[in-house]
Amino acid sequence: MKDRLLVSLGALTIAVAFLAPVTVTGQARTVKAGAKEAATTKAWTPPLTPDGHPDLQGVWLNTSATPFERPKALEGKPLLTDDEVAELKRRADRLFKDGNADIPIGDSLFLAALANPERYKDARGPSQRSSAYMVEREFDNRTSLIVDPADGRIPALTPQAQQRRAAAAAKDRAAKGPEDLNNNVRCIAPGVPRIGPGFNGDPLYGYYHILQSRGHVVLLMETFHDARIIPLDGRPHLPGTIRQWSGDPRGRWDGNTLIVDTTNFSSTSEFLGSAGNLHLVERFTRVAPDTINYEVTLDDPMTWTKPWTAMIRLKQMQASIYEYACHEGNSRAMIGILAGARAEERAAEAARKN
Repeated sequence: MKDRLLVSLGALTIAVAFLAPVTVTGQARTVKAGAKEAATTKAWTPPLTPDGHPDLQGVWLNTSATPFERPKALEGKPLLTDDEVAELKRRADRLFKDGNADIPIGDSLFLAALANPERYKDARGPSQRSSAYMVEREFDNRTSLIVDPADGRIPALTPQAQQRRAAAAAKDRAAKGPEDLNNNVRCIAPGVPRIGPGFNGDPLYGYYHILQSRGHVVLLMETFHDARIIPLDGRPHLPGTIRQWSGDPRGRWDGNTLIVDTTNFSSTSEFLGSAGNLHLVERFTRVAPDTINYEVTLDDPMTWTKPWTAMIRLKQMQASIYEYACHEGNSRAMIGILAGARAEERAAEAARKN
């Protein structure tokens, strides 16, 4: 989600010059399109399960090309006109359709289309896969998945969160044992919620399966084989002394929307710097045969200066969930990091003896 694309200042200036003007006609066209979409959504009735609630079951994927945070080049511009969206699509097709570019991970697809370089190369270095492996991504009029605050950016970290993040990064750099590494590297859990398009921003690893029964909803994540079992019977949250990797979720229906309230995260859980104090509220609303509007609100006064909300459109996929066999015993990153730590210890011991 925090991937950055290296582009020349000239290319970025050209992109801003092209996309910055917002004509009254263009805005009116976008508003009319939005009103039409809203009317269609209101008229559509979701299928129901035997117990009378909207059927959310199936395999879903975030295929959005919309960036997580609003790019600086589009500051103050929450919506694109239809013509601007069409232009971004044309640029993306030129850059990636032939499979000769690196695969654009996370926000890189949108940023590349915005900057419009001659050819896209991953700023992190040579990619192991080409754009031929891309999952089809969808552009819409929004310039950020974050809808609150209005600037489309994550609120500032608190001083405590900045200290925690620095300490965690220092432990990662000089890990002596598994406990010094983050949960992602350890193949324990990548954190809840899943907002970006898949693990590490890669849509190929973002599939999950929703299953429903009369008393529970299950969110089965393909990546890291997580299964969030969400009771719907109105039971209270667990006592504050009991903490879990993915928190303690409780679900309820509000009309056609499933609301999931999650607390009791472990102090060693991690989502963008938050941990045990995170309060997560998720809303799942099926608005079309193949679309769920997934809205997440995160509140952690120990991490961010104010709550924030993102909205993702999940698309139903005709696909199956497969095993993602990642655990501490077979993590190549874990093996390499710990082998390096042991080698350093042996070298230090040899130096001490000499």
